[in-house]
Amino acid sequence: MSMHFSPSAPVALIAGPTASGKSAIAVALAHRLGAAGRRGVIINADSAQVYADLRVLSARPSDKEMAGVEHRLFGAWDGSEACSAAGWAARAKAEIADCHAAGAVPILVGGTGLYLKVLLEGIAPIPQIDPAVRTLVRSLPEDAAYKLLTLEDPLRASELDPADRQRIARALEVKRSTGVTLAEWQVAKAGGIAEEIDLHPLILLPDRAWLYGRCDRRFEAMLQAGAIEEVKALLARDLDPDLPVMRAIGVPEIAAFLSGDLSREEMIAGGQQATRNYAKRQFTWFRRQPPEGWLRVSMTDESENIDIDGYFASLLRD
Repeated sequence: MSMHFSPSAPVALIAGPTASGKSAIAVALAHRLGAAGRRGVIINADSAQVYADLRVLSARPSDKEMAGVEHRLFGAWDGSEACSAAGWAARAKAEIADCHAAGAVPILVGGTGLYLKVLLEGIAPIPQIDPAVRTLVRSLPEDAAYKLLTLEDPLRASELDPADRQRIARALEVKRSTGVTLAEWQVAKAGGIAEEIDLHPLILLPDRAWLYGRCDRRFEAMLQAGAIEEVKALLARDLDPDLPVMRAIGVPEIAAFLSGDLSREEMIAGGQQATRNYAKRQFTWFRRQPPEGWLRVSMTDESENIDIDGYFASLLRD
């Protein structure tokens, strides 16, 4: 299916760490567009909110929070199916094209940087690896594989932990099988839509202490809202423990509580710590990875104080 995008067709993007208030801004922007006679449609770009099984633990917006605005790709994957960045990007492209065809403004909202990167920049074609090369590389002792990588692809070796056996093997087998380093393959990205749309990005980088306080309070609120029952239902499905839905923030901690391995207090402390760690990783990613020209806002206010007209001035002028 070929999709047509137009460099003049707007796409709003609201990104940032978990609990930073992205959803409220997205809804406020959709209402502001509505007041101007245009329809805003919110499209999920969060790797936990894609799963139908994680309504509570992913902080998926409730009907009340959606406030009459159409939301897409929330709970769109069953937990038994791993949603990849490429799989999400393909669906997001289709939704964006559909919005544009209907004259609506898509508003991407989420904290999964890799999803947004693949959507906007495309993905490197994954080279076929010669099975003989793979067998040889995978049979090397750990330290030998890393030493070889420092000789054959020093750039990639410098980026990896010497104990990260899987990524070391991957980089080495790509170089040996194709003669080209992983970084060089990545230059040949395909499928990104950054140049084919009119992007209006906003990155939220709130005060850390404020954000961590929100993370802690939100985890406790999730427990009140049924997170334990949600994990109970998930465990009853007997899914592969390696699936992303089983590793989502809060799921392992609540599962350990249900099996009696953690006390309630330990489970809460563990879930809060996991959420803060995740927020910290997202914070670092969004500070460094997106282009310098993207608007970054250090927000510590609740949604009613948000300057939608200021942040999205060029979009609202169109």
